[in-house]
Amino acid sequence: MRMLLLAALTIATPALAQERDEAGARAAVNHYLAGHATGSAAEFTAAFHPKTMLYWNRDGAFAERTIADYIAAAPGKPAADEAQRRRSIESLDVTGNAAMAKVVLDYPSVRFTDYLSLVKADGEWRIVNKIFNVERKAP
Repeated sequence: MRMLLLAALTIATPALAQERDEAGARAAVNHYLAGHATGSAAEFTAAFHPKTMLYWNRDGAFAERTIADYIAAAPGKPAADEAQRRRSIESLDVTGNAAMAKVVLDYPSVRFTDYLSLVKADGEWRIVNKIFNVERKAP
């Protein structure tokens, strides 16, 4: 009986670790989404590693921004059209201490598709890179 219990614990441990890592990575992404919903710099700070960079295409040209600049621009309050905004985690793929999330921010006039790279360091999941696409909606 004892041997069977030990074998079950050995088998369950990797699955439990995977579940915890997925939950940790998802929590970081949820802080990011909460930052958008509330305008809270604290939520963004909880989501991102301090060395994170953002990259995108602006009018056909490569653009970048530091996470410090991004967080500094947080308005501290929800957007006026918050009730019409929708956000979703489309996918989350976790392997060991690395993860990738695809997030969609669907707003009345624009749709963002974000690809977030996450790393678990010092026992904590944080977003370390963000690339995104912007689709303007017709008025």
